[in-house]
Amino acid sequence: MTTDPITGTRVDEIADGIHRIHTPVALPDGERFSFNQYLLLDDEPLLFHTGPRALFDAVSAAIRSLMPIERLRWIAFSHVEADECGALNALLAVAPAAAPVCSQIGAMVSVGDLADRAPRALADGERLVTGRHTLQWIDTPHVPHGWDAGLLMDTTSATLFCGDLFTQPGSPERALTESDILGPSEAFRSPLDYYAHAPQTRATLLRLAAQQPRTLACMHGSAWRGDGAALLRHLAEAVAASR
Repeated sequence: MTTDPITGTRVDEIADGIHRIHTPVALPDGERFSFNQYLLLDDEPLLFHTGPRALFDAVSAAIRSLMPIERLRWIAFSHVEADECGALNALLAVAPAAAPVCSQIGAMVSVGDLADRAPRALADGERLVTGRHTLQWIDTPHVPHGWDAGLLMDTTSATLFCGDLFTQPGSPERALTESDILGPSEAFRSPLDYYAHAPQTRATLLRLAAQQPRTLACMHGSAWRGDGAALLRHLAEAVAASR
């Protein structure tokens, strides 16, 4: 469903109660790219990623197409970066009950200061119950980048909100695919590697694989459905081989 014909923002359900908000953009070199946010509709609705400030109007309109934005309870993101949390304070201003959700490191070094409302700082392995869904925070420092990085695993729908992992170029029209995303994402990473290549990168990716996700909610490009554990293991191999 297209919610903004000017920006091309659209909303699609990619898992039970989880909706992908997708906006295509043009990069300075003329290439296409995309930003995704994911809205979990539940008793305590949760948004993963806010998008940059410039997309606030489009993203907030997309949220309103699914629910009153004032109901938003949690605004989560992997790490501090414009496309992850650039519109955080704008969203807090229109959702009076909402609170940021981030890692404990993130709260300590950034979010506790930059956010207009105190964050819910989750410890590694801590669970957040939103109603029908239970989500688990997984610390992923420096994976793919950012000391404060972490990801959310929805254990109810086996969906991993995987942030910058599997970033795909272009602006794919398919909201959810079962086709190869590792090849395109590795080709995109090759000329401008955005991985920190920390000593624990492989172990962190294998830990994510152990969660057995069936849906990968990627921040850039299509979401993916299939054997997420196998795909994450292949990613660990590819990243190790590229060091």
